[in-house]
Amino acid sequence: MTASGAWQHPFGRVDDVAATFDAHDYVADRPLCLTTKLAFDLGKPILLEGEAGVGKTEVAKVLASALDTPLIRLQCYEGLDASAALYEWNYARQILAIRLAEADAARRTELDSAIFGPEFLFERPLLKAIRHPGPRPAVLLIDEIDRADEEFEAFLLEILSDYQITVPELGTFSAVHKPCVILTSNRTRELNDALKRRCLYLWIDYPSPEKERDIITKRVPGIDLELAEAVTRVMQGLRAVDFYKRPGVAEALDWARALLGLEIGKIVPETVLETAGVVLKYRDDVSRLGKMDLDALLQGKAVES
Repeated sequence: MTASGAWQHPFGRVDDVAATFDAHDYVADRPLCLTTKLAFDLGKPILLEGEAGVGKTEVAKVLASALDTPLIRLQCYEGLDASAALYEWNYARQILAIRLAEADAARRTELDSAIFGPEFLFERPLLKAIRHPGPRPAVLLIDEIDRADEEFEAFLLEILSDYQITVPELGTFSAVHKPCVILTSNRTRELNDALKRRCLYLWIDYPSPEKERDIITKRVPGIDLELAEAVTRVMQGLRAVDFYKRPGVAEALDWARALLGLEIGKIVPETVLETAGVVLKYRDDVSRLGKMDLDALLQGKAVES
């Protein structure tokens, strides 16, 4: 993110951020809007933590769409290394070029300097975000950073500090526009303090009933308010249960769309059981649901502490 230069971000006020999210059907509360504005003002990445399915990744998608700029995603996983995140050489193409040059002395001489040229370089997400030419900065989503090894997390520190990457054969690439960086974490492990210091931090919790109802009505075209409220009651009740995996907002939206597709206007206990696989992802959780008081769940009453 850049606070200077030719490009000026469009968020002069917190309300501007809220209006942008609203225009893209994302129900954002003030903490998220404020954090987003500050991140653009200060030129800092945002670290979003929260349970899976609460809308962290969607923030990056909305910003990319709002800024009309590419969303470049780095999905983190155990064993992720620098080459998969930065760049790789196209060895197959290099070998082909070498073989073609073997019969041509002039090309063989040229090849010595060209074999490590830009045309043989595979750009991976971090280099692609740094080299994005503009006119607006790319949005770089570093998704589920908690799944990467601590070594990779440490490697990111330099990138997020200097926004430049060195390819020994080609030189150093510095960002024309610092990318808008969103990091997400499901908190499967605690992140390094050094990484947190470079970011603005925000915890995204499960939505309140009112917020979840609004999300459903905005994101599920054709749903009526009564069904949206019924879905919300069930989802809020399910999250109060100590399931192995509590359903998130993504599951609430999937369930609402599934009910519409099945032309179900009123949720009854049989509906919950028949469509349980949309919201619960573990056999034990589904089995546990079958033993609960589903009439109480549909009425929004506590079914289990």
